[in-house]
Amino acid sequence: MNEIAIYVHWPFCSSKCPYCDFNSHVRETIDSDRWQRAYLAELDGFAAETVGRRVCSVFFGGGTPSLMDPGTTAAIVQRITSLWPVATNLEVTLEANPSTAEAARFRAFKDAGVNRLSVGVQALDDDALRLLGRGHSTAEARQAIALAAAIFPRFSFDMIWGWPGHTAPAWRQALTEAIAIAGDHLSAYQLTIEPGTAFWRDGVPAADEDTGCALHDVTQDLLKAAGLDAYEISNHARSGGECRHNLGIWRGGDYLGIGPGAHGRITTDGHTTATRAVRAPEKWLMRVEQGASGLAERAALTREERREELVMLGLRLREGLSRGQFRALTGIEPEAAVDANALTLLIEAGFAERDALGLRATAAGRLRLDAVLARLLA
Repeated sequence: MNEIAIYVHWPFCSSKCPYCDFNSHVRETIDSDRWQRAYLAELDGFAAETVGRRVCSVFFGGGTPSLMDPGTTAAIVQRITSLWPVATNLEVTLEANPSTAEAARFRAFKDAGVNRLSVGVQALDDDALRLLGRGHSTAEARQAIALAAAIFPRFSFDMIWGWPGHTAPAWRQALTEAIAIAGDHLSAYQLTIEPGTAFWRDGVPAADEDTGCALHDVTQDLLKAAGLDAYEISNHARSGGECRHNLGIWRGGDYLGIGPGAHGRITTDGHTTATRAVRAPEKWLMRVEQGASGLAERAALTREERREELVMLGLRLREGLSRGQFRALTGIEPEAAVDANALTLLIEAGFAERDALGLRATAAGRLRLDAVLARLLA
């Protein structure tokens, strides 16, 4: 595949949310000039090994990338466009928190080359926001969405469901309010309690299975009725509004991971290498400043590992595994990468389906995808 995406990880936040297990850190001060030089140096290094590739998307994730100096964002985008040929419709996404929503700052990011903003709203209720440890109010969330809609050609925002005490009627009301102010994309994630988070240490429970199913059904029903179909388990969009960066990765595309803890995939001559950057921000920065790579690991994936990874990624999508694309990436049909007996049973039970186009999980299968994958990849 000639196209490649670039993920830029900004590891800093103003505070750590109790449910967050991402590589995010709180620092009192950040030397923007040092960090800018390090990101540019890493881009230079990756460019040397991806000559001839075309960049199709750039995604600034975190952490809270909207805390980044817009000048650093501009320098990164400029360096990318000088090192690689880029798609004519290059998608450049930046994640933002409502607490950093200022018109001048958002315009500065747009001037830097960002053309898609993803706002971490999570809830439209002040009590829920406090429970989730968010540093903004409902009013600030609405203001951020309004600014994003006014300034950027494309925008999205995230919502979370399934916290302790969350009910279907309350979620229905919140989601109805969210739809009224949404653009062409909205993400709705189920709260999971991950090891190492404050919620995990405090024993905070997620919604029970019955409640989770009810909340899931509300999510699917309301968003589909609003024209925001689920193209992936937690991501909903109008036709053409999908996040092209994430969609490319779920389809098995290559991507470079720049910044502390970032992961990447680079395919050369049919062999895919998995990369992982040094996780600790200061250690990553020091390595790059000393002229070394910021990567902690390069691992050549076996054909079996790569096939399994593509199955796990592709079945998250409503479209599933495209037969032609999977064959081009792996040399085999999708069915040959999974357990044949398990696939037959899952199809009979209504959790999977296959046809001339490919192999996919049904809506019921995507609801319990972990169990489906466990059977298929046993």
